[in-house]
Amino acid sequence: MEDLATAAPESAPDGQATLIEAITEAVRDGDDRTIRRLLARFAERATITDLYALRDALDATRPSGNRRRS
Repeated sequence: MEDLATAAPESAPDGQATLIEAITEAVRDGDDRTIRRLLARFAERATITDLYALRDALDATRPSGNRRRS
């Protein structure tokens, strides 16, 4: 999980940054049950800034050839 620490922007509160890291790891591992549980927890207290942080963290874990173009 060390490499994911840099993926979550510093604008997210510490608790949310840790949660974002956990979601990102679960996505990478393909653990659907954990993803659903963590996303439910995330949704209870997420702000718009947290949503951008989650997007950026997930984008950072994708292989470069698999990113969407904006």
